[in-house]
Amino acid sequence: MDTMRYPNTLIEAIRFFSDFDNCVVVRWPNGVTCPTCNSRDVRFIAPRRTWECKNKHSRKQFSAKIGTIFEDSAINLDKWFTAMWIVTNCKNGVSSYEIARDLGVTQKTAWFMLHRIRLAMHDQEPTMLSGHVEADETFIGGLARNMHKHKKEKVIKGRGGSGKTIVMGLLERGGKGEKSQQKIIDSLDYDPKKDKKPSRVKTAIVANTDRKTLHKKIREKVEKGTTLYTDALTSYQGLEPDYVHQFVDHAETYVSGAVHTNGMENFWTLLKRSIKGTYVSVEPFHLFRYLDEQSFRFNERKLTDSERFAEVASSIADRRITYKQLTGSTK
Repeated sequence: MDTMRYPNTLIEAIRFFSDFDNCVVVRWPNGVTCPTCNSRDVRFIAPRRTWECKNKHSRKQFSAKIGTIFEDSAINLDKWFTAMWIVTNCKNGVSSYEIARDLGVTQKTAWFMLHRIRLAMHDQEPTMLSGHVEADETFIGGLARNMHKHKKEKVIKGRGGSGKTIVMGLLERGGKGEKSQQKIIDSLDYDPKKDKKPSRVKTAIVANTDRKTLHKKIREKVEKGTTLYTDALTSYQGLEPDYVHQFVDHAETYVSGAVHTNGMENFWTLLKRSIKGTYVSVEPFHLFRYLDEQSFRFNERKLTDSERFAEVASSIADRRITYKQLTGSTK
């Protein structure tokens, strides 16, 4: 869909999505199609704002929410898209309480809406990282000094990261675009800084920081032959046959030329700022959704608000999660 058709600011977005026809265009940028058979031979039922497919099959009638993250939701699309606009473009995230106040829904409803939107922000691209990649891990969880005595005794079994969730991050450093050299040849006015490819990150929750665990994640997400930068953790040793592994010992220095993990450290700062400052408390079994949210905003940070919204809007179809699944109420 042409992103020029989208609004550029929040107030414009609210006005834009108040028109049902605009919401329909977001759902079907190339025209309304039946979610069951993909037929374009449909008729609009104006009183109910639904469509009916003229082909013979079950579920002939459908709405704009069917087959999307909005399915079975009583919330109007104007509120859905406004919430999507806000969470997509707020650098530090937005809490369910804020969304509830802004949209006039309950906090429980807003919480469910945000998790559905995070589902659309999940990166399903199988593209592997390459070039120069930083690898690092961090621990997410409450501080022991802030815990009640009984909870501390139950959760904290050791020192350091005991009782916390371990997150591994891989960051592909940015560089010049593929056509940079040709552009330099073709134009004397070419500025390579304007063609710089932004760094991108992939994250994953891991059970531990053992060598087997970390090596497996690296091999799943990083191409062989890549130059890999890590800290001095011994678990990263043994990657040399497949990767050019260089490490920096943080006990001595944090940067040694190009050898550092400062890019990943920057991402961890952004992530923890949103968790500690906006969401305050995140349950471990929901953490991966917050990782998806922060990773999306980081990877698409060079886009405009309108373009970033368009990216999420293009991923709302064929993804769905129910409240029972989200809360673990299903078997």
